[in-house]
Amino acid sequence: MTESSPKPVPCPICKENDSAQPYKPFCSARCANVDLHRWLGGHYSVPAVEPPDNFSEDEDSFGEIH
Repeated sequence: MTESSPKPVPCPICKENDSAQPYKPFCSARCANVDLHRWLGGHYSVPAVEPPDNFSEDEDSFGEIH
């Protein structure tokens, strides 16, 4: 079986294909900083699932596992 070289992954910010090793997956320090600014500014978010109002951590909501 022959090994194939990995396909270049484009920079997630500017879409350039030449990712520089120290800034991977970004192509430059600028793109890495743009991404960091977006995270710190709240532009990206991870959805959270809120428990229902009547949820109690003391209750065993999953039942006993046998």
